[in-house]
Amino acid sequence: MSRKKKLLLNTGMGFFKQIITVICGFVLPRYLLSYYGSSINGLVTSITHFLSFISLLDMGVGAVVQANLYKPLADGDHLQVSRIIKSSERFFRRLAYIFLAYIAVLCCLYPTVINRDYEAFFSITLLLIIAISTFAQYLFGMTYQLLLNADQRAYVQLSMQIATVVLNTVFSIVLMKLGAGIHIVKLMTAAVFVLRPFGQMLYVKKRYRLDRKIKLEGEPIKQKWNGFSQHLASVICQNIDVAVLTMFSTLENVSVYSVYFNVTNGVQQIIMTAATGLESTFGNMIAKNEKDQLIKAFSAVEWVIHAGVTVIFSIAAITIVPFISVYTNGINDADYIAPAFGMLLVGAYAALCLRIPYFRVIKAAGHFKQTQNGAYISAVINIAVTVALVFKFGLIGAALGTLCAMLYHTCYFVWYLKRNILERSVKYFLLYLLSDCAVAAVSWFLTRGFEMHAVTYPAWIVLAVKVSAVVVAVAAVLNALLFRGQIKNMLALLKKKTTRAQDAQE
Repeated sequence: MSRKKKLLLNTGMGFFKQIITVICGFVLPRYLLSYYGSSINGLVTSITHFLSFISLLDMGVGAVVQANLYKPLADGDHLQVSRIIKSSERFFRRLAYIFLAYIAVLCCLYPTVINRDYEAFFSITLLLIIAISTFAQYLFGMTYQLLLNADQRAYVQLSMQIATVVLNTVFSIVLMKLGAGIHIVKLMTAAVFVLRPFGQMLYVKKRYRLDRKIKLEGEPIKQKWNGFSQHLASVICQNIDVAVLTMFSTLENVSVYSVYFNVTNGVQQIIMTAATGLESTFGNMIAKNEKDQLIKAFSAVEWVIHAGVTVIFSIAAITIVPFISVYTNGINDADYIAPAFGMLLVGAYAALCLRIPYFRVIKAAGHFKQTQNGAYISAVINIAVTVALVFKFGLIGAALGTLCAMLYHTCYFVWYLKRNILERSVKYFLLYLLSDCAVAAVSWFLTRGFEMHAVTYPAWIVLAVKVSAVVVAVAAVLNALLFRGQIKNMLALLKKKTTRAQDAQE
């Protein structure tokens, strides 16, 4: 299969996986709310986020492992690939042992210190069941997933992810309709998700010539601990809200948080998928020392990301509460209508997505160690602000902590890029930021009178279409007035790529 076909297949499968994940991510929690109530939904969300402090740590190391695999795979160096795979497996095996110890600590602390709303046996057994699939992924699946991604065969593991997500949703809904308890439903989830790492392992064993007995001389994976520590800070930022709410608020508030988070995270994941391939493109330009080309490409991407994120998240901010009112219609054991919280959380994840072009260049340049302090400071800001405000403001305090941390980290990346890689003035970022705020503010002002005629999905869709038309129009006018140069640059790049593609076909 050619490189172009692999790229198209991986990108298409990535989008399809995100769409399926977002759909299932909305459908399944709604059934949980209907059959078990907000308190149980909050408990499941709480346990999942506490486990995420460990289960997401792989991503920082994963980026480093994947970067180290590109060259030996391209060169057909099976021995070096085997060394990297062995080192990676050894690292993730250590994480699996840490994860076991963490689970043991959680089993002791969760029902007695963190949350006392349910009996110890109920909470501990649910925690252990939810942890099963995560542990299996550490022990068997993560290294193989990274190998497939690095070899441009992400479509293999993505297809397995799609299958397990759909199967889990179907089986869980069937079990709930049959009257099964939450433990049985989550046990089925664990059984389904354990299948994916085993499937990846079987595929890799069949497809690749890996020397399992190879001896390591030195460390073949450079900067893995820097990637690990930096992502640790990122994981804390993304999960601290639920942890603090669990300890100092109610499970009902955790449930409310999870419903709004599902919306914002779904939008975020789709944007992240759309940005797939940026890192490798920037990395190729940096490796070839094509600085002028890098700046031109970065400038075009920066404008597109700012414009796209502003439009999508402005629509989300205006329509999130109406959507939640439809989504939770009939659920009366908690108050899910929280406009201020919704807008703050959407703003926080908009700030997270705005950092995409800056962080992708930094990662492409391999500056993991150099930027880890910024990640640590971001985590400290999130913890300090959230803990300080959650007692008085509840959900709003948690959202403010996340917003402050995300804004700081995005500004840090802009500053670092200017000082160390692109040497490009921050005035461009400030101008984009002002434009982003102007689009959001004007759009909100113009749509204040828009309402749904009924609490139904068709009514929400009509509202969303009207809001989208206004936001897109506002963004188009402001961008045409302020960023004509960027638009021309983007059109020139697209024309150049089209011409190259036509020449290659001829």
